[in-house]
Amino acid sequence: MKKASQVAGRRSKVASRKKKEESAKKKVTKSKKKSKSSDLRPETLDQKPKSNLTTNLLRIVAVLAVIGITVYIYSIRDRVEEFTQYGYFGIFLVMLLANATVILPAPGVAVVFAMGSVFNPLGVAFSAGLGGTIGEITGYLAGFSGQAVVENTQIYNRLMPWIKKYGAWVILVLSAIPNPFFDIAGIAAGVAKIPLWQFLLACWVGQTIKMAMFAYAGYYSIDWIANFYE
Repeated sequence: MKKASQVAGRRSKVASRKKKEESAKKKVTKSKKKSKSSDLRPETLDQKPKSNLTTNLLRIVAVLAVIGITVYIYSIRDRVEEFTQYGYFGIFLVMLLANATVILPAPGVAVVFAMGSVFNPLGVAFSAGLGGTIGEITGYLAGFSGQAVVENTQIYNRLMPWIKKYGAWVILVLSAIPNPFFDIAGIAAGVAKIPLWQFLLACWVGQTIKMAMFAYAGYYSIDWIANFYE
């Protein structure tokens, strides 16, 4: 009899434990359902459209700013060279304005070539490289805003896989080589969401190398060119 009562007691204890575990599981599932339903409340549903609207507005403002800067600088392109009378700061401004235009051409490298014969070529290279780097931010912003105007072009489609794979190294190489496609590379870098500091650092190193080549070319050849035309 004692053994039977002990077995019955154990069974009742096991049954009570199971009931407690089942009730605890039910409470957990109920709390999960409540949390899911709270996530679907109107307040949380409204947050996503609001954030998307803000992002789209910022993108539109960025694109309009880039277009406005490009059109303005292109309209005064014939007067840009006048800034060179202010020395290194003038060279900085010329290259900033020349590189701030997206796709549209503007004077720049020719000014660096000529100023290399007037000022210290190394100083010209640093000033021009810094100004050109800051000017390239407009192209980066045009891409970062998500409104890539060159998205379907052949050059863009070729550059984009390289930029996604190698990142800022592609920007460094392209900015160091004279080519007409760097604006597209800057836009692609913005689309690929390369960090701005990486883009600026790579662009500055490449731009300075390129400007040094043109500045020293002007320094060593301007006298020969002048004598040739005399």
